[in-house]
Amino acid sequence: MQVFVVGNISVDETFLIDELPAKGASIHGVKTHQDLGGKGTNQAIILSRCGIKTTLIAAVGNDSQGKWCHEKIASENLALFPSSPRDCRTDTSLVLNCADGDNANITTVTAANVLSLDDINQAMSFSNSGDVVLQQGNFSVEKTAAVFALARKKGLITVFNPSPVKWAFAQLLPLTDILVVNQLEVRLLSGENEILPAAEALLNTGVSQVVVTLGAEGALLLNAQGLQRIAAPPVKVADTTGAGDTFLAVMLASTLRGQSPISAKDMRRAAKASAITIGRIGTLSAFPTRQELAELLN
Repeated sequence: MQVFVVGNISVDETFLIDELPAKGASIHGVKTHQDLGGKGTNQAIILSRCGIKTTLIAAVGNDSQGKWCHEKIASENLALFPSSPRDCRTDTSLVLNCADGDNANITTVTAANVLSLDDINQAMSFSNSGDVVLQQGNFSVEKTAAVFALARKKGLITVFNPSPVKWAFAQLLPLTDILVVNQLEVRLLSGENEILPAAEALLNTGVSQVVVTLGAEGALLLNAQGLQRIAAPPVKVADTTGAGDTFLAVMLASTLRGQSPISAKDMRRAAKASAITIGRIGTLSAFPTRQELAELLN
């Protein structure tokens, strides 16, 4: 079994600030580092480090940043398609990291938009029934729907992490097998204010499994077997960037390795991995290593 992550690659530039600026405000900040990022890339790298055969379907531009991204990805045990850059600028994420550990991100999608359905279809031609297609929220609703429709036609399992979230993504839930959302996303997609009724509403659209991450309060899983909750392990917060991507990838890797539906055990493993990321500064540099993940998963 393998996972096809259809998403984005970006260069993350992180600035440390005291608090998020109000509209029209000018503030001071300190650029702390530059790292490889993009939700698709983050999730693909962690899946690969978990020992899952992974292909990242994502584009970079033909600029110096694109070359730098290719070099970084080449150091991971991860297949990248397409292998050649596109005639555009590489996407960039501006990460505003507050002193309390919270963050806000601004991400461009120029290269992500250049990635064509033909590119994606060509990469997925190497898939087999039962493989997994994982998408985030960096494409248009129409393009995201087309990828999932193609996946369903090929008999693939569809996993959706609709971040950045769009309200219109709700129409794609009937094409989704596993949905992973945070508290903001579950409310927006369902129209419900309370977390559990919101998750139930999404499950009723035809999604097989709904996972809601709750930050310091842990996570919950809702499926046909009922409700399961897990607590988050205590951690000293250094930087929350990439924590959600770590959780999703390790949870998915754990359930794929066990060849069974998502369980509380899978989520607890994911929460421990996410705590490692939260306790470190950066994106790629903060992710658990192969050795750390092997210890968590075995």
